[in-house]
Amino acid sequence: MNRIFHDESAENSSDPNEQNTAGDLLSRRKILAAAMLRMTAGVAIVGAGTSGCASRRYGHLLASDDKDLVGSHEAGAATWNPLVDEAVAKILSRCPPPNESVVFPGQFAANGTPAQMASHSVGAAETMVDPNTGEPVIGSQVAVPSAGPLVQGPAKVCFIGIENKSAEELVDFKDQLYERIDSQINSGSSFRSISRRMVDAALVETRLRPDSLFLPQNRDVFAAALGRQGTPVDYLLYATITSGTTDRNKSTQRDYLLTLEMVNLQSGDYIKESSKIRKGYHNTRAGKWWTFGLFDQADG
Repeated sequence: MNRIFHDESAENSSDPNEQNTAGDLLSRRKILAAAMLRMTAGVAIVGAGTSGCASRRYGHLLASDDKDLVGSHEAGAATWNPLVDEAVAKILSRCPPPNESVVFPGQFAANGTPAQMASHSVGAAETMVDPNTGEPVIGSQVAVPSAGPLVQGPAKVCFIGIENKSAEELVDFKDQLYERIDSQINSGSSFRSISRRMVDAALVETRLRPDSLFLPQNRDVFAAALGRQGTPVDYLLYATITSGTTDRNKSTQRDYLLTLEMVNLQSGDYIKESSKIRKGYHNTRAGKWWTFGLFDQADG
């Protein structure tokens, strides 16, 4: 009996050094687990921040012969720049130099061009002379078109602006397209565009909208306002952007059309030229080959 109690007391009274060692080991494990937890949480926070709005972007300059980017969701530089270049070249090619000495009968819309109409006028009436007697023939006065230009130097073009009727917003491209068209008009020797600031000031002064200038009385008021600024005008130039969309399953084709309209300020006659670019949009890179492949799959 005494032996049993002795053994129990011996078991309960263990070495205190061993108890301290076990406690230190347990506390070290807790500290290590807490440190690992904090490290894991820190890595997760850093990863979330890197993949979020705090990610960095890098830029580089493009050379003049680098290709323009093709927009994945809407038109961009690869669409608008060729449209402007083609449309401006077409409409200016139909307008010969304004000081060219040529006779143009009738309205330019039928037989001539706006530059020809603005550059030439009908001269004074001349009388036919009888070659036998040298006396004028009664009733033979006819109006002979003048071979000299009405306007000396380049013709003045008033670029009214760009009207967007497409399915997309132009955002910052609208002003850039205006400047590109304006610069190309001034690049030649036959035309000079009027400053945009003067055009806007004249519209504000006359309280006219661009589409109201098709009325003769409004054109006269607008031309008089520009004339008071020392800027006579010969033509009005309008630009319109339209689009047509065709959907087929997950693929879309959109046709972009830029139309330039040159209006003779005096007569109201006009000529019109346009340029067109077609563009496809797909959810995958293979959509281009699947829809517009070698076997005319685009026929539906």
